[in-house]
Amino acid sequence: MKKQLLTAALLLTSAATSWAQMAHDAIYMPKKTICAAAMYGRSNWNWYWENTLKRENFNIGTHSTQSASLMAAVGLSDRVNLIVNVPYIWTSTSAGNLMGQKGFQDISGWLKVNAFEYKGFSVHGIAGVSTPLSSYVPSFQPMSIGMGARSVAGRVLLNYKHPKTGLYLTAHGSYIWRSTIRIDQDSYQADGRVYNTNEVAVPNATDAAVRLGILRRTFQTEVFAEQFACTSGDNIRRNDMPFPTNNMQATTVGWYGKYQPHNIGFNARAGYVTNGLNMGQSTSFMLGLLYQINLK
Repeated sequence: MKKQLLTAALLLTSAATSWAQMAHDAIYMPKKTICAAAMYGRSNWNWYWENTLKRENFNIGTHSTQSASLMAAVGLSDRVNLIVNVPYIWTSTSAGNLMGQKGFQDISGWLKVNAFEYKGFSVHGIAGVSTPLSSYVPSFQPMSIGMGARSVAGRVLLNYKHPKTGLYLTAHGSYIWRSTIRIDQDSYQADGRVYNTNEVAVPNATDAAVRLGILRRTFQTEVFAEQFACTSGDNIRRNDMPFPTNNMQATTVGWYGKYQPHNIGFNARAGYVTNGLNMGQSTSFMLGLLYQINLK
């Protein structure tokens, strides 16, 4: 332990030359380099879409979801990175009698590969998996901290970065396969039918995004538009609660920024849902502290 603390103290005095990166960008940690991140996020909504009907739910007031996450991005090589994220989630409302939930949600891992690069243009392949870390109740929507499903995702990312200005354009598309879940009841209603089982099929989903920004040695800033959509599912019934079988969709626009001149850095994100289906119109933000470790 003393040796590890000494190593960390020495690393604080050395300058970092790369960036913390995530599973939706074209930034890589060099080989034998780790970026650890501690992040806090919050999202709030009081309007939601019940099918296509946008309405305010006075029964629960403003719904809030908060998260504290630990993430590590590891440079397996200069062109292959591993990203692991562990979130702790808690929910609450400003009115009504629904109890908020809290606990560790789903651990996720992403493998990102720079498959092709030519004169600023690059193609990346990204694969991800996730599984629940705790036995939370996925059917208690909208207070549950997650869907409770195991998932596998495949993503293709295209990126162009101008070599002189640092201006970049990134686009990606993903497909997410999700497992069935088991709920604490003997039957449920979905798609206008009654299912006499406790096994629920969570819809698969797609996501896509476009990002335009500037990446320089010490800072990054971008604007983005993201689209998430289930590939199947039903709608929230009139005056009913959401359920894991619902076809949830959302379009989000926002801004992301990062400043990391040395080993320690900071990042921030803000987003707003402009349009959706069977989910809340949320405003969200995230703040993070970054620390880079050079294992060389």
